[in-house]
Amino acid sequence: MSDNSYVLLKKYTEHLKKPSLTWYVIMGIMGLLVLVGFYALIQQIVHDHIITGMRDNVVWGAYIVNFIFLLGVSYAGAIISGAFHLGRIDWGKPLIRIIEIITFITILIGPIYILLCIGRLDRLHYLFIHARIQSPIIWDLIAVIIDLILCTFYLYLTFIKDFSLMYLNSDKLGLANWQKKLFKFLSLGYTATPQQKKRLNRALDVMAALIIPTAVVAYSLLAWLFGMNLKAGWDDSLFAPYFIVSAIFSGFAIVIILMFLVRKIYKAESILTDGHFNFIAYGMFIMALIFGYFTFSDYITRWYNTTQGNSELIYKYLSLDHYGYMTYIMLIFTSIIPILVIAIPALRSKVSYFISAILVLIGLWLFRYLIIVPVLETPYFPIVSTDPDVLEYSATWIEWALVVAGFAGAIMLYMIILKIVPVFPIADMQESHSFKLFGKYSIDKLLGQKHYSNKLSDS
Repeated sequence: MSDNSYVLLKKYTEHLKKPSLTWYVIMGIMGLLVLVGFYALIQQIVHDHIITGMRDNVVWGAYIVNFIFLLGVSYAGAIISGAFHLGRIDWGKPLIRIIEIITFITILIGPIYILLCIGRLDRLHYLFIHARIQSPIIWDLIAVIIDLILCTFYLYLTFIKDFSLMYLNSDKLGLANWQKKLFKFLSLGYTATPQQKKRLNRALDVMAALIIPTAVVAYSLLAWLFGMNLKAGWDDSLFAPYFIVSAIFSGFAIVIILMFLVRKIYKAESILTDGHFNFIAYGMFIMALIFGYFTFSDYITRWYNTTQGNSELIYKYLSLDHYGYMTYIMLIFTSIIPILVIAIPALRSKVSYFISAILVLIGLWLFRYLIIVPVLETPYFPIVSTDPDVLEYSATWIEWALVVAGFAGAIMLYMIILKIVPVFPIADMQESHSFKLFGKYSIDKLLGQKHYSNKLSDS
């Protein structure tokens, strides 16, 4: 290992040692939120769904919104990381681990929200015993399970090189004995021989080539659950590409947020440079344009459609007495702010990208909410009852507590995983050409000035 490689390995594995006070504080806060969510879950099990806002009319609510949102982030992560790997994009090497971990965590937590919608969890096994292959729900279940297996296996394969690197340098890095034994076990005897490298890289290529179409199909199946329905607001043949666009959009946003935090926490300015932020922000800009076009197309066709269901639905979307405020916030956060941040040079900065990405995620969560709740509040036939609790949906503290607990749990898992593995794929970066420039040249110059490509090839 070169001196430059060892310095970076040592610097970006310091977090594997004893956690800091800040780490414990954040874990404590997130743990408290998870405990509140667990208490809410117990209340829901004891008192049933009557303590939630879900009723016979609106049978889905915040749980399904979170399920669709988290799965979108997961599938987007799978697509982006797979594309980076197969495209041999050197500048994307530092981003891959950030993306892969969030992909694994969200695919793990997302399906839990489906269980929260089920009133009789004791009958959950019937879904497997008496499954009907004709049902799109079963298709989605199979797709989620397959994607979870593939993402888990792919994530582990990407860790093997670093497990081996950590084990071989454990004494120099001053790692604990239990860490040395753990890395030795998880590395599976990998020592970076040419034959092992060839086999592992081939396995990663195969897995990356599998998870991209699997993610697209899985999220399309989820969209088809809505699109195959005759209900106004869901009977749209473009729902699948609409879902895929929104998923990739959220993927770019979460990458910017994580890059900003990782760069700040681990002082990784030489690894995650302004060039990385600019590239991902431009990707988010493109997705904002596409998402805005899809949203406009969806709304204009519903507005022009004079059927009662569509007329009533578009009125709810645009009226401030119903969901107009939510619709306008969603449009501003997803289709205006991320475009302005790139279009106006003075706004182009890491902080503005970070804030814009947070707003995009909020907007995309609201987008999923608008897909679910207003449509369910617009039934095929008018309901005679005038009770607002039956006609309208409003999430209770039980649902919000469990929604927040899911995000808190995701943060906890992310922090725990980064206490086991390096925050960057050091071994992969060491093998790439761009790694040789870390500490020598700025990646901003590498990405932005042509004459640096000669230095890169010479190295």
